[in-house]
Amino acid sequence: MKRRGRIVAFLLLIVVFGLTIGTTAKPVVNDVKLGLDLQGGFEVLYQVTPLKDEAPKITEEMVQDTANALRNRIDVLGVSEPSIQIESGNRIRVQLAGVEDQESARELLSTQANLTFRDADDNLLLDGNDLKEGKAKANFGENGNPVVTLEMKSPTKFGEVTTKISQKAPENVMVIWLDFIEGEDSFRAEVAKEKPKFVSAPYVKNPINSSDVEISGSFSLEETKNLAGILNAGALPVLLEEVYSTSVGAQFGEQALNKTIFAGIIGISLIFIFMIVYYRLPGLVAVITLSIYIFIILLVFTLINGVLTLPGIAALMLGVGMAVDANILMYERIREELRVGKSIKTSFMAGAKSSFSAILDANITTIIAALVLFYFGTSSVKGFALILIISILTSFLTAVWGARIFLGLLVNSGVFDGKTAWFGISKSKVHAPEEQIETLELTTKFDRFDFVQTRKKFYAISAVLLICGAVMLGIFKLNLGIDFSSGTRVEVLADHPLTTDELSSYLDEIGHPTDDIVISGDAGDMGVMRYKDEFKQEEVNKLKVDLAAEFGSDPNISTVSDTVGKELVQNAITSLLLAMLGIVIYVAFRFEWRMGVATIIGLFHDVFFMVAVISIMRLEVDITFIAAVLTIVGYSINDTIVTFDRIRENINHRGRIDNVAELADIVNKSLRQTLGRSVNTVLTVVFVVVALMLFGAESIRTFSIALLIGLFAGTYSSIFISAQIWFDLKKREINKKGAIKVEDTKKQWGSDEPIV
Repeated sequence: MKRRGRIVAFLLLIVVFGLTIGTTAKPVVNDVKLGLDLQGGFEVLYQVTPLKDEAPKITEEMVQDTANALRNRIDVLGVSEPSIQIESGNRIRVQLAGVEDQESARELLSTQANLTFRDADDNLLLDGNDLKEGKAKANFGENGNPVVTLEMKSPTKFGEVTTKISQKAPENVMVIWLDFIEGEDSFRAEVAKEKPKFVSAPYVKNPINSSDVEISGSFSLEETKNLAGILNAGALPVLLEEVYSTSVGAQFGEQALNKTIFAGIIGISLIFIFMIVYYRLPGLVAVITLSIYIFIILLVFTLINGVLTLPGIAALMLGVGMAVDANILMYERIREELRVGKSIKTSFMAGAKSSFSAILDANITTIIAALVLFYFGTSSVKGFALILIISILTSFLTAVWGARIFLGLLVNSGVFDGKTAWFGISKSKVHAPEEQIETLELTTKFDRFDFVQTRKKFYAISAVLLICGAVMLGIFKLNLGIDFSSGTRVEVLADHPLTTDELSSYLDEIGHPTDDIVISGDAGDMGVMRYKDEFKQEEVNKLKVDLAAEFGSDPNISTVSDTVGKELVQNAITSLLLAMLGIVIYVAFRFEWRMGVATIIGLFHDVFFMVAVISIMRLEVDITFIAAVLTIVGYSINDTIVTFDRIRENINHRGRIDNVAELADIVNKSLRQTLGRSVNTVLTVVFVVVALMLFGAESIRTFSIALLIGLFAGTYSSIFISAQIWFDLKKREINKKGAIKVEDTKKQWGSDEPIV
């Protein structure tokens, strides 16, 4: 009866979760807001400056008023759920995902709405202060042409002004301007142009003693609506300077979304297959909890009104690979307990309890890196960090607590008593209880390796590789993207394979030549061009029109000013150093200072190795590369902590270390005992990263390659660098003191943790 109850409870939970996910997954997915890199749109970062040199300094109130005015204008566009954020006190970031007419939207946002009425000599007669607020309307004139109607505050004043103008024949025109620039704009210079800068210039034959004003011109209906919206939203109290902008064509977004989701399905499917094949019954539980994990992340993300970006999807996929690490840690511990001859129930309880400390420490260090990335990151990188944080917290709910519940029900049912094969352990590998073998004395597949004895060889290998990397880095430098070097980046997507000559010739023809052209895409249908100059809004608009006409789809165009580029470099270095510092402090607190020192050396080793290889491969380094570096910092620490956790356990088990040989034995045993877990964890994350590399969007390819390099570098350093450096530091202590009496002064997390 007891057996049936546990199994029935397990099956009922599966049914409940299955029905819940099955019936709500589609609505949840549909509620996820897509960023502009997944559905097209544009993002612009404005630097807020005073209108005039003698104007007062920018205040928080002025910036907030400007942001409110921008929001009112966006409402005119009808864009659903725009993002407007104030940054650094004097900057405003605007993100409009899904907007179709990007050119009009950008013009609408950047227009100051400084309306003035002038004569033919450019003398100011009236301005926006003479208008009644909120009375501008899109309308139709007598001939059915679109016009904008306004109301004046004083009909008398308007009558006086129109009287003066009517007397200036043949130049009796009232010139209506938006954002007239003194000393630069002129009616006489503009009137001869096909598209003059002024709004309209109607003739005034007789005085007009009325409050009603009609602005007519060669307007479309949409233009009159926008103009009326600008005037009603009010003039911006400041000047807006674009210091960063990016524009994504809808086709780019759709392609990136489809390719990355496809890559995600492949990567996550491989993880599921591996877990079931290798861990059997616990692997099945991992698949169940990971499925719940993915659903919860998407649900939480919609509840907090998050915006899913391309790096965000990568973070979700990466989170699955890292979340399974908690399962692997627990399952490997259970398998060790089974091998010494303990029962299924006892092994489950002991394995779950002993793995908790390493799981918690490893995840806290990753959260530290993610928090730093979120604080210093911009735009889509914040989305990446946010999903990574949500992923780590959710993995505790599913991979730790959830897995214990599901596996606990199966184990405590008694159905699997004595059936170690269901946990991936054959009978031949199980010791009889009477042998009294302890888990820390078990043999492993790696017992022939003496890591400590060969450590100097690996020191030498690393030194040679790092020196070569430094030389190559000095020669080739980093191939910095515009995020760090400033300038303009243009991507075009064609319906046929492109060639460098084709793109070069066309760019010469339209007046934007460049030698920096790269052909990419699975079919060679994508061209990437870079310019050192930062294109202005007018240049961006014209280039978009030209490229769309030639290649059939809107291009992606990003511009970064020199100021923002320098800030991104500074933020990248600061975030990396702070993440490392925070992690090392935590490791030193939880373990000991020598492990903290060994950890920081390993981290610098990993980061420099990644940077050197990326430099040699000539891959473009953008802001997502920093996300990859910080992710690997967290992951490398994760791996190192698991090793140090086992070293601490082995030391505490001995109670006293009398000589260096005994210390070496402890380090070797710890590395051998955790190496299987390290290999399996790396393998599951590699599944995801390789899938992203092969099938994901082009824009995160460098990110994926950097992650792959970092994964191997991190695993290598945790085994051959960090652990060995700790050994050398500890060796000095033994040589000095003669022997070390071990006291467990730092209690392991979860040693009294209850098991379901």
